[in-house]
Amino acid sequence: MTQTASAPPATRSPVVPQAATPGLPTPPPAQQRQSGRVAQLFEGTPGRMRAMLIVAAVFSVVFGLTAAQGFNQSDGALSRAEANTAQLVRIQAIHTNLVSANADATNSFLVGGLEPPAQRQHFTDAMTTAAKLISEAATAQPADQKALGELNVTLLTYQGLIEQARANNRQGLPLGSQYLKDASATLQDDSLPLLNALVDANQARVDTEFDGVSKGNIWLILGGLVALAVLGFALWWLAKRTHRYLNLPVAAAAALVLLTMVVGGASLAGASSSAKDTRKNAYADTLALSQARISAYDAKSNESLTLIARGSGGTFEEGWKASANNTSDRLRDVSNVAPGLGSAWDNYREVHVEIRGFDDRGDWDKAVDRAIGSANGTSNATFKTFDDQSAGKLADFSDQTRAELTDARDGLPPIGWLGLPIGIAAALLAAWGFSQRLEEYR
Repeated sequence: MTQTASAPPATRSPVVPQAATPGLPTPPPAQQRQSGRVAQLFEGTPGRMRAMLIVAAVFSVVFGLTAAQGFNQSDGALSRAEANTAQLVRIQAIHTNLVSANADATNSFLVGGLEPPAQRQHFTDAMTTAAKLISEAATAQPADQKALGELNVTLLTYQGLIEQARANNRQGLPLGSQYLKDASATLQDDSLPLLNALVDANQARVDTEFDGVSKGNIWLILGGLVALAVLGFALWWLAKRTHRYLNLPVAAAAALVLLTMVVGGASLAGASSSAKDTRKNAYADTLALSQARISAYDAKSNESLTLIARGSGGTFEEGWKASANNTSDRLRDVSNVAPGLGSAWDNYREVHVEIRGFDDRGDWDKAVDRAIGSANGTSNATFKTFDDQSAGKLADFSDQTRAELTDARDGLPPIGWLGLPIGIAAALLAAWGFSQRLEEYR
């Protein structure tokens, strides 16, 4: 029996391990498979559709965020403009009360002895109101607290000098007039510069916020244009790849973005326009009339100091002229909305000219009678008419400014908190549109 030789066993080729890239660890098989699946998701036309879907959705959400930011920017600017305007009016009211109190102190000093109770009470009320407003202003604007604290210190010095002047005046001592001049100098040189600095700082804040109202539209327009560009490109790309002219959900997403831009842009433009009108009219009138009243009280103080100086009050008369002219200039700024104030102020100026005439001719007693009297045609009576009329108008202008800024804020649609939902809605519409085309490839 012939034996057949068995075939040699098959030999396997040795497996040569692949050399690993020096310095880079070899990814585990699971990670390699995961990376491969991700790469497959973006391969070919379906993959590019998925990439386009993500881009369109992301930019839609980004548009919602920029729209919300734009409206929050304008709403916040209007809110801060309103608050800073109120603070500015508050600071100027402090200024007005202080110069009003000083006008009372200097005018009542001319009486000699015990001053008229009404003027004394008006002085006390004005200083009390100023102190209350200083406290309110420090709470309302922390940035003003340091200057307001320094102002309080100067007012303590001022009030101490006024009391010394009164005490000496009641005893008929000439030293009282020097204390009074020192008190007025303290107010002019120490207190009022602090108030002027506070006015400048708050005016700058108001101007900044008025300028910031229009910047909200920049966020809305830029975000909207970028989102429309991305969605428009997506529509063009889908039409080219699928040979279908319109993808309704993606087109609806673009329409939603465009509608938000149109409605939101018109609202922001309206708010910006209203803020500009307020700044140009009611706000400007408030500032002008407030400055007119401050200068008017300063002039009234100088009128009394001129008489107190008895022949050596040339410096005070020059101060009166400067303040009186500034009052007239500011009243011309509001003459179209408060025409009667100019006439009321001119009536007071005419009485002052008469007072100076009496004093210059040596009839000091008659000049003082015309300055401290309360009958018609006296300095106090004509000034009170101007004071009452201007105070009423100033309150109207201030209320109008606040009301117009509030109306501008209330007129804004709630896109500040609807912006993100709108962006998400546009993103979902874009995803829906792309998913319809992706279904065709399964």
